[in-house]
Amino acid sequence: MIEDRLNTELAEIASAGLTRRRRVLETPCGRMATVDGTNLLNFASNDYLGLAGNADIARVLADGALQWGAGSGASHLVSGHLVPHEVLEKEIADFTGFPRTLTFSTGYLANLAVTPTLAGRGDAVFADKLNHASLIDAMQLAKANGAEVQRYPHNDVAALEKMLAASTAAHKIIVTDAVFSMDGDLAPLPLIFALAERYDAWLVIDDAHGFGVLGPHGKGSLGHFNLPASPRILLMGTLGKAAGVGGAFVAGSETAIEYLLQKGRSYIFTTAQPPAIACALAKSLQLIRDGDALRANLMACIGQLREGLAGLPLKLLPSPTAIQPLIVGDNDAAVALSKALWERGMWVPAIRPPTVPKGTARLRISVSAAHTEADIAQLIAALKELA
Repeated sequence: MIEDRLNTELAEIASAGLTRRRRVLETPCGRMATVDGTNLLNFASNDYLGLAGNADIARVLADGALQWGAGSGASHLVSGHLVPHEVLEKEIADFTGFPRTLTFSTGYLANLAVTPTLAGRGDAVFADKLNHASLIDAMQLAKANGAEVQRYPHNDVAALEKMLAASTAAHKIIVTDAVFSMDGDLAPLPLIFALAERYDAWLVIDDAHGFGVLGPHGKGSLGHFNLPASPRILLMGTLGKAAGVGGAFVAGSETAIEYLLQKGRSYIFTTAQPPAIACALAKSLQLIRDGDALRANLMACIGQLREGLAGLPLKLLPSPTAIQPLIVGDNDAAVALSKALWERGMWVPAIRPPTVPKGTARLRISVSAAHTEADIAQLIAALKELA
């Protein structure tokens, strides 16, 4: 039968303990989640500033839908680029310090637009081995375009420089996450930017988990490292994590953004987001800019968690960000620990291969500015008891 192969592979996934399952939430995204009638402390979302359930953003979204309708009706380049889209792109450009931005429906689409558009036959892409899946898929598309692709060991700047020095490619593109989504660590962006300058390379940065959280006023990883909005940088930021709504942007020079607009397939051939989303994001951007108190609480919660888990027999990776991975190792043990926390009223997801390397199954603890000191203390006490 036509489905035999699929059933066989699904059975193999199940036997390896790697089946993924969705949870259906009965409440809006926030500090607490209700699933199957159970109230849980939510350590599973990427709602780093607690804005996903923000009432002011929701009101702007509703008002925007009443004014601009439910949908955009077309791609940006046909008839789907409305005033709220234009306003948002200008506001993001002003906030990030880049001359121009493009907005996308998702971060995945944004990443698929950049690297394959820049890299073709005779060019070379240099990518960190722990980059997000969307960057890996973008790299594969660049490879299909004829570009050479090399992956350097995670955050290994010396290895990257050797690759760059040995390359005879016409154009070089370095691609990296700013904050790595499963380890929570930062890329050494000042060193990588220096290499991009030295070897005349583009630098594509995915700041999905840094935007809104790091740097002055939440401007992200470039602000955190005091790096300039250089013409050689293309910065991708998502708008469904710290920003609390949805979508993404790519920021860069006038020339680079115009080039993406003209040639980026996942931009050209995608229906624009509903304009009400752009209205909501403009409000979210304002809250991020004025959100120093939120970021201060987030950092206090991160510090409390790390201090509280310091003596745990399980390894807490050295992450300074809202992503706090606790390495368990065995897949079944990670799932069992996650289940035990669930039974104690806390939702902390187990992350297993192939999302992370074999033998490094973990709990991915996501800390939010919405969490309280008591929330973090409750999680610490449970983990100490269970570990």
